[in-house]
Amino acid sequence: MQNIRAAVASEFEQVNQLIVEQLHSEVDMVENIGHYIVDAGGKRLRPLLVLLSAAALGPCQQDHIKFAAVIEFIHTATLLHDDVVDISSLRRGRPTANAEFGNAPSVLVGDFLYTRAFQLMVELADMDILRQMADTTNTIAEGEVLQLVRAGDANTTEAQYLEVITRKTAILFAAGCYGAAVLSGCDDDRRQAMHDFGLNLGIAFQMIDDVLDYEGDPATMGKNVGDDLTEGKPTLPLIYTLEHGTAEEQALVRKAISEKTAEDIDQVLAAVQRCGALDYTRSEARRYHDMALANLEELQDSAARTALAAVTALSIDRDH
Repeated sequence: MQNIRAAVASEFEQVNQLIVEQLHSEVDMVENIGHYIVDAGGKRLRPLLVLLSAAALGPCQQDHIKFAAVIEFIHTATLLHDDVVDISSLRRGRPTANAEFGNAPSVLVGDFLYTRAFQLMVELADMDILRQMADTTNTIAEGEVLQLVRAGDANTTEAQYLEVITRKTAILFAAGCYGAAVLSGCDDDRRQAMHDFGLNLGIAFQMIDDVLDYEGDPATMGKNVGDDLTEGKPTLPLIYTLEHGTAEEQALVRKAISEKTAEDIDQVLAAVQRCGALDYTRSEARRYHDMALANLEELQDSAARTALAAVTALSIDRDH
């Protein structure tokens, strides 16, 4: 990631500084929780995509830096809300904000970050950006509800799973890349190409996240293996196992999803590995990775385009 960030190192640092500045609040708890989750680190992948997209389309300007902070604030707000809904206790190797401060403060500070993002967007004074991000945050909220509705539903199809991850995860990747193109003054075709790149990248990224939930190293990932199982999330590895596993494996996975339990985690891990569910999910992620790379063909050769291709490769070849 350090090599990838090198193409926009100065701009990336400016985004980090802006994030810290915009976390300021006269209410101490707002600032404390905001810093707690932002300072936890993470890849900062979404704002990085904004900056790299901008640099690949022309000069990276101050508005791009502001928009990158917008994308990170929205992402951080969704993390705060997600962890409360999922009753998560560990993220990035340390207690979640809700575990540290409580559910109510985490939800309310998530709201603060959402509204701070829209305050920054008003400063951009671009109606296309406002429209896109209003639609995006609405879609993310729908995706969260859809995931909640599908939790514990062992009859969830692959198409329904794809709808959830598109709404919940990929749409913010798409919005970041699209917004960079808008601020660069690109035409509709280029904007659409960048939107599609972000969407395909986001889908591939989430699919690998779902693989890592069953084969990742907890110390590396900073969360517990099998967390999705305890939340009853019918992710692609489980959906595939329900279609291609033995009768015994299918019954095992169906029980785990419907009862939202990880008590049989070892047997579930063995089942998803034995029937090829993880390999299948990786192959699907690879397919979306390839489509994302094809979208980049719209761009001229540059260090930023090379970095975008490297991010795309990293999305499916990582351990956390």
